[in-house]
Amino acid sequence: MTDADWNERIALAEAMIPLLGRLRRERNVVTSIFGRRLENVTETGIIKSHRYARRIINEELPLAQTLPILEQLVEMDLGTASIDLGTLATRHEEVGGDLRAFLDAELAEVIGRNEETPKTDVVLYGFGRIGRLLARILLTRQADHNGPVLRAIVVRQGAEDDIVKRASLLRRDSVHGAFDGTISVDRENNVIWANGTPIQVIYSDDPATVDYTAYGIDDAVVVDNTGRWRDRAGLEQHLRATGVARVLLTAPGKGDVKNIVYGINHKGITDADRILSAASCTTNGITPVLKVVNDKWGVAHGHVETVHSFTNDQNLIDNFHRGSRRGRAATLNMVLTETGAAKAVAKALPEFEGKLTGNAIRVPTPDVSMAVLNLTLEREVTREEVNDYIREVSLRSVLRQQIDYIHSPEVVSSDFIGTTHTGIVDGLATIAAGRHLVLYVWYDNEFGYSNQVVRIVEEIAGARPIVLPKRKHLEEL
Repeated sequence: MTDADWNERIALAEAMIPLLGRLRRERNVVTSIFGRRLENVTETGIIKSHRYARRIINEELPLAQTLPILEQLVEMDLGTASIDLGTLATRHEEVGGDLRAFLDAELAEVIGRNEETPKTDVVLYGFGRIGRLLARILLTRQADHNGPVLRAIVVRQGAEDDIVKRASLLRRDSVHGAFDGTISVDRENNVIWANGTPIQVIYSDDPATVDYTAYGIDDAVVVDNTGRWRDRAGLEQHLRATGVARVLLTAPGKGDVKNIVYGINHKGITDADRILSAASCTTNGITPVLKVVNDKWGVAHGHVETVHSFTNDQNLIDNFHRGSRRGRAATLNMVLTETGAAKAVAKALPEFEGKLTGNAIRVPTPDVSMAVLNLTLEREVTREEVNDYIREVSLRSVLRQQIDYIHSPEVVSSDFIGTTHTGIVDGLATIAAGRHLVLYVWYDNEFGYSNQVVRIVEEIAGARPIVLPKRKHLEEL
């Protein structure tokens, strides 16, 4: 590539940035290139997103092909939507004809659809690893398309300067980097300001006694990140507080609490479901992949082994711990422990009841884990057949946000920090022999999982954007 070619691409990308901003601010429209979102991107980021298209169409997508689409979109009367420029560009190239007429037909579902997105209040009960990532994602999403609004966090006061420390932990993260924006603290009113959004800090030891309406918060979705209560009786304490409509647990729910894996069984959420669970990071990481394999070839039985980054419930150095083995130093050892993820899959996919076993090995990395799916199928498959199908699912199906696919000899766990997908199948590691299949699935057990939680929040708030062009159902692939 010559300097002239590069400069031409930079010029095209520069022209796209204000158009992307207008779509987001004026129309609540977020855009992507084959699923790679164009949000807060630089000129180089836009170019890289167009290069990413080689995974789908085997060639780089020209910026000169997507810029005219953006120029048309800003002039159209669009409602809230998530629009894939890559898919639109390739479809238009195939069918030809007048671009505006093509876009009018493809985007008819959201043209003139300008009703207000519901402004659901969200409260984060607990502000640890998942809570702070949820805050970051919610702040971004509400800026992108007026999604649910983060109104408050509830914590136990740990020190006199507690709010300053909470704000500092939101501002800086050793794994996920700095917060993208500005943060300030109003100590007098116990408010953290993040990108212009006031987040009320409420100090409480008892979820049932908080009066959220005193802070102007009502009919809120409370996302419980503490893990202290996982059954219905414990989580119902939140519903006794004033101003709470629903509760979502960021851990596997016990008893009759519905465990939701977005993309798999979220359509089963009803208005009567006031208490829900987002299951676990591992359950979210493996369930979509297991569904795809089971629907296509059938799973007779299998074993799930997770190689999981250490978490805050382990000890940094050897010390007493109520759990078996977790008292040994997390950063110095591989720690064999149990996981309920294999059994939990059946709560989202009942057809897996009794089919899976599982164990976990905690390892000395701070984030990103791997699940090894050792499966016996109902019919024979080849490695190429499995990889080709999962790649197609990751690019064109309704599970594109959940499943990704990679085929690189160089990737390691840190390359997946910050992925919004729940599981990434490593195609080079796939093993197939007759009915025996082994899949290696990477997942960011913090950020990928947090994105799934936010998708559930948006679903129950009625604030999920319409995705266009429509993605294919699995049976259509």
